[in-house]
Amino acid sequence: MLKGIIQFAFLFIGGALGFVFLPPLYELINLSSNPWLNNPYVSVVIGAILLFVLSFALSDYCVKLIQWLEDVLFKIPAADLLFGTLGLIVGLIVAYLIGFAIERIQIPIINDILPILLSIMLGYLGFRVGFTKRDELTQMFSKSGSGSKKKSGDQSNPQQIEQKPIFKLLDTSVIIDGRIADISSTGFIEGILVVPQFVLTELQHIADSSDTLKRTRGRRGLDILKKLQDERATKVDITEEDFEDVHEVDLKLVRLAKKMSAQILTNDFNLNKVCELHNVQVLNINDLANAVKPVVIPGEDMQVLVIKDGKEHNQGVAYLDDGTMIVVEGGRSYIGQSIKVTVTSVLQTSAGRMIFAKPKDEVA
Repeated sequence: MLKGIIQFAFLFIGGALGFVFLPPLYELINLSSNPWLNNPYVSVVIGAILLFVLSFALSDYCVKLIQWLEDVLFKIPAADLLFGTLGLIVGLIVAYLIGFAIERIQIPIINDILPILLSIMLGYLGFRVGFTKRDELTQMFSKSGSGSKKKSGDQSNPQQIEQKPIFKLLDTSVIIDGRIADISSTGFIEGILVVPQFVLTELQHIADSSDTLKRTRGRRGLDILKKLQDERATKVDITEEDFEDVHEVDLKLVRLAKKMSAQILTNDFNLNKVCELHNVQVLNINDLANAVKPVVIPGEDMQVLVIKDGKEHNQGVAYLDDGTMIVVEGGRSYIGQSIKVTVTSVLQTSAGRMIFAKPKDEVA
């Protein structure tokens, strides 16, 4: 289909070129006296036929060029493309005005070449400026708009001032974990949840893995996203924003969070540390889970079931109902028994919480 359209376009272009360029060519090679060639319709037909025949050799290359341009344009965010196009239009307008002024000078070679060079140079420069300065231009217009809104709001009603939306980026680990759906349904997470396309791609790769465990985790993550979209009161956005020069998903998340002034939702301990280094606000689901666990203080007694031995000599290990590990000093001999222990210390980190205790009899 596309190849046929290109050949059809070659046919019309060839007719136009034949109408314009073939009569001077006839005069140049002394064929202008031929009555057939003096007919402009003959020139149109000859030009159309010549370029149509040439299209059989060039159409495949044109199709590849158009497909390549489509791939490039589809990957560019719509906002970047819009501002780049506006910059291109401004550059061409400036080039036209300068070329119009140069035509008054009447310099033969400069009048013919300089307007073309100006159009190319200023058009490209305008596109690049609009493309790269998109964020600054957006902030400039948003500031001017918010300033006018604020003035009108001061005169009428201060509550009419529009609040900036809050964005929260989800990483792969927090989606697979699944607790984000339950937390979101309670209404404690405000703002717009944003899932970058590169996170969705990583999740799809995990779901397509040959490893059964990874495949199950990946599919669970996709189900969690669908649940979020169906049940969440506010919308869940999927952004196409990407950074081709960065390969690591975590660094892409950090850069996107900086660009959107967003927070990152995760339960990845290492990503938590990277965000702190880059001064990006991070919300760790594990920190939230630890914060809502029952408070245990040293000296408190509790009944636990010792189920296995610990890493150190003569240690036993027990677990609370929420999964918190309890290391019982001298508890190896009580494996399989339910005993009363006294808490000696509590270790709290982003990776989890550990409770150290001793059997009640030994403390006494």
